[in-house]
Amino acid sequence: MNPNPQLSHRPAVASDLADIVNFPQNAEELFFCYPKADWPLSIGQLAAAMAERRDSTVVVLNGRVAGFANFYQWQYDDYCALGNLMVAPWARGQGVAHYLVAVMEQLAREHYHAVRMQVSCFNANSAGLLLYPKLGYALSGVVERRDRHDQRVALIQFSKPL
Repeated sequence: MNPNPQLSHRPAVASDLADIVNFPQNAEELFFCYPKADWPLSIGQLAAAMAERRDSTVVVLNGRVAGFANFYQWQYDDYCALGNLMVAPWARGQGVAHYLVAVMEQLAREHYHAVRMQVSCFNANSAGLLLYPKLGYALSGVVERRDRHDQRVALIQFSKPL
């Protein structure tokens, strides 16, 4: 599961939030990982998301918090939906997202006995659109949403058996 021995993971804690809120580099990146949040991401917004979600997890690379994700939906013996996936700018391209998705899949199986994982990705998020199929996710739907400028966008939905 971990081709990079410098990567590890653990549950997110309050002291991680100051680092994580700096991961999105602009309003568009924040929309991709947390559409309901206001730019810039604040510790309060992230803490609120963590309070209503499950299994907030960080990836650590070389002793620094490099990635974050959680579940925004979870149904025992059915599925989990991955949310708030974000990677620190300095850690991008180093396998953090691949590792984090695999960790979250394992947590879905262990904590919820999930048989599938769902992920969603906005049409302008090319990094996500390239990542999920590479990890075995298949297109499961496309739904219309509105971005922060009230423009129509497509939310591409993927699913993967666990």
